[in-house]
Amino acid sequence: MVRLLFILTMVVSALYSGAELNDTRIFDYRFRTLKTSAAGNFMQPAVIRLGVPDDRIIISFDELGEDYSELRYRLIHCNADWERSQLVENEYIKGFNEGEIDDYAWSSNTFVHYVNYRIEIPNDQMQPLTSGNYLLQVYDQSRPDDILLQTRFRVVEPVLTTHIDISTRTDRGVNDRYQQLEVAVEGDNADIGNPFQDLTVVVIQNQRESESHILKAPLRFDGHRAIYAHSPELLFDAGNEFHRFESVSNQFAGMNVDSVRWVENCYHVWLRPDEPRADRNYEYDRTQHGRFLVKEYNATDSSIGADYIMVHFSLENIGLAHGQIYLSGELTRYLPEGKAKMDYNPENGGWKLVLPLKQGAYNYEYTSADGRSAIDGNKYETENEYTVYVYQRKPGDRADRLIGYSNAW
Repeated sequence: MVRLLFILTMVVSALYSGAELNDTRIFDYRFRTLKTSAAGNFMQPAVIRLGVPDDRIIISFDELGEDYSELRYRLIHCNADWERSQLVENEYIKGFNEGEIDDYAWSSNTFVHYVNYRIEIPNDQMQPLTSGNYLLQVYDQSRPDDILLQTRFRVVEPVLTTHIDISTRTDRGVNDRYQQLEVAVEGDNADIGNPFQDLTVVVIQNQRESESHILKAPLRFDGHRAIYAHSPELLFDAGNEFHRFESVSNQFAGMNVDSVRWVENCYHVWLRPDEPRADRNYEYDRTQHGRFLVKEYNATDSSIGADYIMVHFSLENIGLAHGQIYLSGELTRYLPEGKAKMDYNPENGGWKLVLPLKQGAYNYEYTSADGRSAIDGNKYETENEYTVYVYQRKPGDRADRLIGYSNAW
């Protein structure tokens, strides 16, 4: 047991090392499976409406080991670019900006022992007072400057209505490798203000925050409707559908799982080998747009009933001995670093990677170091998810408000 925990924590330490940035990251090797989502629908972005009590953000994560830690959290208000805003705490938080994480439970009937923690926002301790981007940081109560992990979410005051049109008729061709968006932002003249100076529109494909497309001005404005169109920032590589697998039981092989075996002191799952799809015809698959869902089919509560398993990924027949290939998706937070990097296998000319993951349903893709890759090609038919956020900062304001939001695929 001790040896297994050592292996798991060393892999995690390498995966989440790096400079502290205002993105979703884990900095301490003991913590795993950080998940931030809207309550009741994990397929929606982590966004809640300002002042709506039934809207809640759920943050959950695990600490490997037998003992729990006395953890606390705080919120930081950020602008559209995720830099800290100029607001002071009592302007964006009701209550004290130091919450105690008192919702935790030990794993049940698992070979790898862990403690699962859960945070809900808003709660009795803390409620956001203004819209915008929020960074939640978790730390040990005895070391408040030592951040253990952090995650992003957003609070919107839906002043404006936002529409998204997705088309394969693009400025670079029709039904080719691209998808192009047109975004319409509607509202009263007083609410929109001057869209050429006051509004910032951020467009994200499949929750890849690091590849946000930012628009500073609309193509045209008629007083009630700002149209964003025919801009390079609205043109996206179509990509391909995510790969996926399910490992919800250690008693049988789930979707796209080749075999499950007990090795030494934990279960290992070998996935069916993947091959490049760039030269293949497009094949539709209903995916989770890069997300993962923790699940163990026999557990009453999968958050404490799902076990940690060693998952073996392999990419074959790629013919690329040099370069770098990374496993990407929510499971690695789309960050090309550490143990998300695959190893070249000279025996078969393929690439392989072993990751400790919690049982569940996972989406993933293969990318190069810059987050882009032609391994699976760009198919215009791909069902991508697009999220649009509309921020406003009028003259004299000291922070960006989030006043419009839409999600489509």
